Amino acid sequence: MTQPARIFLSSPHMSEEGYEQHFVKEAFDTNWIAPLGMNVNEFEKEFAQKVHIRSAAALSSGTAAIHLALKAAGVGSGDIVFCQSLTFSATANPIIYQDAIPVFIDSDYSTWNMSPEALEEAFKKYPEVKAVIVVHLYGLSADIDRIKELCDYYNVPLIEDAAESLGTYYKDKQTGTFGDYGIFSFNGNKIITTSGGGMLVSNNEEMIAKARFWATQSREPERHYEHKELGFNYRMSNVVAGIGRGQLKVLDERVRQKTAIYQHYVNELADLDGITFMPENAWNRANYWLSSILLKGKIKPLNVILALEKENIESRPVWKPMHLQPFFNKYDFVGTTVAEELFAQGICLPSDTKMTEEDLERVTNLIKGLWM
Repeated sequence: MTQPARIFLSSPHMSEEGYEQHFVKEAFDTNWIAPLGMNVNEFEKEFAQKVHIRSAAALSSGTAAIHLALKAAGVGSGDIVFCQSLTFSATANPIIYQDAIPVFIDSDYSTWNMSPEALEEAFKKYPEVKAVIVVHLYGLSADIDRIKELCDYYNVPLIEDAAESLGTYYKDKQTGTFGDYGIFSFNGNKIITTSGGGMLVSNNEEMIAKARFWATQSREPERHYEHKELGFNYRMSNVVAGIGRGQLKVLDERVRQKTAIYQHYVNELADLDGITFMPENAWNRANYWLSSILLKGKIKPLNVILALEKENIESRPVWKPMHLQPFFNKYDFVGTTVAEELFAQGICLPSDTKMTEEDLERVTNLIKGLWM
């Protein structure tokens, strides 16, 4: 029996116009393959203009961007960093790279992101905290005004992990541009991709220049190789940046496609008993990177995942909170059980922008069949 065609959770989607190939060909034609070149310089400029921020550094990954953001914020050995618990491990790992100590913060149901109440409790418990990392999960904006107010009150740098929220706006401003530093990811499953890569952004142009220096092995401007600081091999290649320049041209279209996918699920599944959808707030214009739901009835997330998997359709659970992870569970957690409940009840549905109407109907019909 022939297996049904694969439907992916979220796979790379190159432009139909071939923008990416144009910029990559230009890199080959000029022999600017690596490490840097015109594509890197222009991608940084074009990205900064797109998100309306002063400066950006193109790096090898979003993880590298978080690492350099922590370093730029002055985080070092033994320092405490507040980190949203409901996230991918790449948000938390760089804290350990800096030999710092994570304290994980719970989420709230109104945003699925960092709870301002839990954050305030953490500030009172750890007034010596050195930085805060908030995440805009699945393209949902955190309650950034309240979080920023707390960070400003305690005079602590705010780092926004916007890896999943490029194209998401909070009160008409791009997420990732409210804090001292913002990070974005161009991994293969993101709303636009460079195959792998990331961007560090800030209005502090001096620190972005410093981040570029660190990311290029901290090489001093000498004729010989001179190094006075620890460096990293974190710069994006010119070929990869060419893909990014092309992808940036179709970002708005990808947001429209992701939004249409989410709306299809709402239209088809909202009446099923026990289903609730990602929270929508008046101040949030999400990119709907992954359409996610909660299941609180007799049908559980694993029931849906296995049913879809049987038909060659990819889905996955919501992120397992960091404070429940074996590597991180020795660190403190501030909050209640919201992150745990979101993990237990949540599922990310196929959100691939190459899905056809027939693909979407196939997914929703399979899901609806579980309630019959």
